[in-house]
Amino acid sequence: MATHTLIFASNNQHKVDEIKKIITTGFTILTLADAGINIDIAEPHDTLEANASEKATVIHKLTNQNCFSEDTGLEVTALKGEPGVKSARYAGESRDVNANIDKLLHNLQGQHDRRARFRTVVALMWHTHEYCFEGECTGKIIDAPRGGQGFGYDAVFVPDGSDKTFAEMTMDEKNRFSHRRKAIDKLVHFLNHVDEQRVTVPA
Repeated sequence: MATHTLIFASNNQHKVDEIKKIITTGFTILTLADAGINIDIAEPHDTLEANASEKATVIHKLTNQNCFSEDTGLEVTALKGEPGVKSARYAGESRDVNANIDKLLHNLQGQHDRRARFRTVVALMWHTHEYCFEGECTGKIIDAPRGGQGFGYDAVFVPDGSDKTFAEMTMDEKNRFSHRRKAIDKLVHFLNHVDEQRVTVPA
C-alpha cells in the first residue's frame, strides 16, 4: 500500500486525535501546526460542503500539498435541521460547548421528536483535484448531558443501536458508529485505490 502524507486542515485537537485513531497505517497525517501554519480558517458558507471545500482549498493554495478538511454539523429533525452548519457557533461566536448544548436542549423543550443526525463532509485536495466524501450517524437527543468523553454535542447524542451517548463511549466504541469515521473510511478507500496518472474515485 502506498504511503501518503496529508495535511489535515483543522485546529481542533479533538478532531485531530479522532482522525489519527482512524487512520493508523499507510498515511502520515500532519496537523496545521506540524505544517507550520498558524491561521484560523473562516467558515463563511451555509453548507458543510462549501465550508469543507473552503478550508481544504485555502491550505492547498498555501502549501501546494495534498490536504483534506472536514466540516460536521448536528441536524435535529424537530428544529428543521438546526443547528446544522452553525453547530459550533449555535450559541454565539465564542464556540462555548456548554452554551451550545443548553440552547439546543432549551429549543427542544416539549418536543417528543428527538431524532437527529451528525453529518460530516470531508473535502480532499489531491494534486489539482477536489473530492468530497460524506458520512452520517443517526440517533436522538436526550434530555440532559451524560458522560465525560468526546466533545461538542457528544454528551446529549445517543446513536441508533446504542444506549450510550458518544460522551460515555471510548473512542473505539464511538468509531463503530461515527459519522466522521464513515467519511474518513471513504477517503482512505479512495487513497488506497487512487491511480497517480488518472485520478478517479472508484465505484
